[in-house]
Amino acid sequence: MWFAAHCCAFAFATLWGVAEASAQAWWDVARDGIPVPSIATSLPQNADPGGYRKWLGDRGVVYGLEYTNDLLSNVRGGLRTGTIDQGKLHGILTVDLEKAFGLHGLSFFANIFQIHNTGRMRRDYVGGINTIAAIEAVPATRLSELWLEQKLLGGLASLRAGQLTADSEFFFSELSTMFLQSDWATISAVNLPSGGAAYPLSTPGARLRINPVKDVSLLFAVLNGDPAGPGPGDEQDRNRYGLNFRVQDRAFIIGEAQFKLNQGKDDTGLATTLKLGGWGHLGQFNDQRFSSDGTLLANPFGLGVAVQHRGNSGLYAVIDQQLYRPTGAAADGGISVFSRMSISPSDRNLISHYIDGGIIFAGFVPGRPADRFGASVMYARFSDSVRAFDRDTIAFTGMPGVVRDFETNLELTYVASIVPGWTVQPVVTYVWHPNGDASRNALVTGIRSLWRF
Repeated sequence: MWFAAHCCAFAFATLWGVAEASAQAWWDVARDGIPVPSIATSLPQNADPGGYRKWLGDRGVVYGLEYTNDLLSNVRGGLRTGTIDQGKLHGILTVDLEKAFGLHGLSFFANIFQIHNTGRMRRDYVGGINTIAAIEAVPATRLSELWLEQKLLGGLASLRAGQLTADSEFFFSELSTMFLQSDWATISAVNLPSGGAAYPLSTPGARLRINPVKDVSLLFAVLNGDPAGPGPGDEQDRNRYGLNFRVQDRAFIIGEAQFKLNQGKDDTGLATTLKLGGWGHLGQFNDQRFSSDGTLLANPFGLGVAVQHRGNSGLYAVIDQQLYRPTGAAADGGISVFSRMSISPSDRNLISHYIDGGIIFAGFVPGRPADRFGASVMYARFSDSVRAFDRDTIAFTGMPGVVRDFETNLELTYVASIVPGWTVQPVVTYVWHPNGDASRNALVTGIRSLWRF
């Protein structure tokens, strides 16, 4: 009875917490019921004087809190200059149901966000489409993921079902997660209905993972195709609390093959991760240039209703490559580079080509082995159909306008570890051509603080 009451009390408490945009599952490793790393390990008695957290951990129950705060200023360009403060408290609860109740190979996971801010840097100040700080979202308290996972075939496979996000397992680079702009890739975020099942939205679905041989994984997921549902306004307002649980929309399907090498702590070779994937959506998508009556959408005398295309798709690749591995370093130590690349059809998508990448230096500051610094670039190219539409609009109106070409972000950052579970991270980001407009190049500076408990 006490065990159940303690779990229920924590689950209620986390309704006032928030979540991380990135795919980094820091709670996957726990000691004495405490996710690693955590500031709790720097506090007397691991901040668990009664031993309750350890007692729960021994029985398969792990909970954690993470708070991320960004203080960011647009100092030049964009829509307007100014400063915002944004924060995200993330509450997670994991239960190994085999340890807790003897249900072999079954586990439970839930996480909840509490998001607050004084403005949104990308949307309100820079006016671009690429992520600047991945926790940016409409202020709200919302449920994110809620699922059960069953291990199969002696642990060689697993089936996960419930409310899911695609960006937690698909189309992400583990190395990139140190950057503020690390997020669900722009090409997916702007081309999919409501941005797809990615922070801060989630949707019902199922995911199958198979590990046929060592260091090879095959992932496949089928999700509801619109986590917020159609309608006016911001998609985050249409599913404000993460409780829509939509299942009637056309499906979103994604698959990925992962290949890894030298990932173990005792490996001495250079670590490599390669991911190849693709997605398809079974819904209807508007043509970006042509109307259903055969005229141009920009033509004021045409019908103005876009041609409908059945389905949408994308192909992508991800690579994480270690270039230099000092003696005893982990797979993410030394010098590493990463990149994500993707393409989608031009006729029905805002963005047709996307690439990002970066370089990371870890453990190079004397006396500070946990510090990291690096640079990250992302490039999103507007599709040929969108560019043609812009030229058509200029021709019909006779007025000067912008032909959207691309948007590129460059982020320079340093992650300083204060104690395990607490980092401070100054950042500088330059944005070329926000929303494809060369006249609005922007410069953003700021600092991130992150605490994990």
